[in-house]
Amino acid sequence: MKSLAFLLLLGAAFAAAEDKIVGGYECPSHSVPYQVSLNAGYHFCGGSLISSQWVVSAAHCYKSRIQVRLGEHNIAENEGTEQWIDSAKLIKHPQYNSYNLDNDIMLIKLSRPASLSSSVQTVALPSRCPVADENCLVSGWGNIDFPALSSSADSFPNRLQCLRQPIIDDRICRNAYPHIFTENMVCSGFMHGGASSCQGDSGGPLVCNGQLQGVVSWGYDCAMKGHPSVYARVCRYNSWISDVMRNN
Repeated sequence: MKSLAFLLLLGAAFAAAEDKIVGGYECPSHSVPYQVSLNAGYHFCGGSLISSQWVVSAAHCYKSRIQVRLGEHNIAENEGTEQWIDSAKLIKHPQYNSYNLDNDIMLIKLSRPASLSSSVQTVALPSRCPVADENCLVSGWGNIDFPALSSSADSFPNRLQCLRQPIIDDRICRNAYPHIFTENMVCSGFMHGGASSCQGDSGGPLVCNGQLQGVVSWGYDCAMKGHPSVYARVCRYNSWISDVMRNN
């Protein structure tokens, strides 16, 4: 997740630095089988497997070469469930805005299909848009320290972290982020702060009732009171996703 404080200062020059789960818990091993790690010699973003050959992530996670790691729980150990597959195509949304992170969504085509198993599964795209107070799950290997600005290498866990959190009403989110929040975004988390996605969670899944409703995108620092995490609203992109998958 990108930090808006830095984002407003550095704009598109800022890389995906702020993406973690603060205030969460270690996920039961392989309980989030659609979660993937994007790797460039190190974990830098998350993603969600939506078919055997396609992953959804955030556009701000784009790199020219990415290895997608599936079936992971502890990214520092070989657990025997992993599948490491190179990307064949990376397709950012054509209206992605790198300054305000509008349309912050990207599709990754794998160089070969993943083998589905108990540790590697797809997640459903949304059949509707999320509603306020709907209970959701966000997950990732991102920073777990609060405040985020004090984080160090020890702040990034090897084991996948989870957090249950609600969808926040759009009006509340618009008030928290005036002139920045768009119809392509959705907020989820806690207005009182203390728990949220953060550095290293970018591109990862926000799943509500079994459907991928959000892609970790940005926030004002992490877990800050009055500033919930913001996600790309996946229901806005069903047609684009279908078109890209069909044409590629």
